[in-house]
Amino acid sequence: MELIAITLDCPDPPALAAFYQAATGCEPHPRSNAEFAGLNGDDGLLIGFQRVDDYRAPSWPDQNVPQQLHICFKVTESLDEAEARLLNLGARKPAHQPHGDRARVLTDPAGHPFCIVTH
Repeated sequence: MELIAITLDCPDPPALAAFYQAATGCEPHPRSNAEFAGLNGDDGLLIGFQRVDDYRAPSWPDQNVPQQLHICFKVTESLDEAEARLLNLGARKPAHQPHGDRARVLTDPAGHPFCIVTH
């Protein structure tokens, strides 16, 4: 069995795909549209974004609306540099940071939490 795709629910697939494209450098899937947008990773993994009516963003770290998914990305720059770059792209930084200096938790524009790590 091989993992070939991960899909996130969101209110605006093209906008969330644009955020992750700018963050990762992945190429857009050629059949992306307003209902489903995708990015092709170098390793063949598709990251998909599907429109959900009445989408409710996760409320991490509390679980009133569960986080649903948590993605981790290894960055090549320092955590401070990566955080600044991602915040400039539209990510947000929650006050709760449980990993100390080992990782940073950010949320994407649709509210999904994700971590950045250097190792």
